Amino acid sequence: MVVARNFRSPRHRGEIDLIAWDGDVLCFVEVKTRTGHTLVPAEMAVDGPKRSLLRATARDYLHRMKSAPTVRFDVISLYFHGENGLPEITLFKNAFPMS
Repeated sequence: MVVARNFRSPRHRGEIDLIAWDGDVLCFVEVKTRTGHTLVPAEMAVDGPKRSLLRATARDYLHRMKSAPTVRFDVISLYFHGENGLPEITLFKNAFPMS
């Protein structure tokens, strides 16, 4: 169940694309969209600096909660191809840790 889209922290310049519950796990999801495959896969754009920014933004979101849930960071790669218009979607669960 999606609970937030495009969450921005007032303290950080980062943004989390989706925040959703997967059972009792709170998932922070980064979506990377491309129009075609290049030498570097879309999910590789979530590099060290981007991960640090996502972690900091997630911590700000978690400070609003009464209790600390189990969390997970996921990455979705979304490719749009011109042939049939249907996207190619890949979910990378637990793509990187909180620490």
